[in-house]
Amino acid sequence: MIIAYNLTLELRRKLKAPLGTLIRGSFAETMEKFRDIAEKERPTSIISVGDTVTKNLMKNCMFPQLLIIDNRVMRKNVKSTPFPAENTIHVKNPPGTITQEAISAIQDALKSSRRTKIVVDGEEDLLALIAISYAPENSFVIYGQPYEGVVAVKVTPQKKSEIAEILKAMENVRKAK
Repeated sequence: MIIAYNLTLELRRKLKAPLGTLIRGSFAETMEKFRDIAEKERPTSIISVGDTVTKNLMKNCMFPQLLIIDNRVMRKNVKSTPFPAENTIHVKNPPGTITQEAISAIQDALKSSRRTKIVVDGEEDLLALIAISYAPENSFVIYGQPYEGVVAVKVTPQKKSEIAEILKAMENVRKAK
């Protein structure tokens, strides 16, 4: 397994802040507000990161093109939800890292026209960064913000640039021995 990026302590604090628009409220309220945004913006695609946000999108008839889950909610294992997808990919991605395997799976899924579910053995949180990096412009990446609501990130050239800077700070540089 090749680790492409490692989360630093400094970035851990920075990434607690939403990367996009924080939509506050209950599950029902956040989904209603996101539906309004999606109807107005007409995104190229919707990408969900996280089990709860994915479940709530689907329950509200909003079906992501790419859904990234880890069968965990708030760091606790949950029963696997049978999210419908035409393609399912399993990847390893330890907490606090982004693996090359996960990056490749996201890239391939976003090139495909098939609804793809990526099931992560490890942690999916940081994969929102990769989804934003490779998603088509005008897509939305949506993920949960614990105890507050959901975050909707509109993919723009500026947002991709911002994420590139974060990833650059996380690059796993191999030191020669």
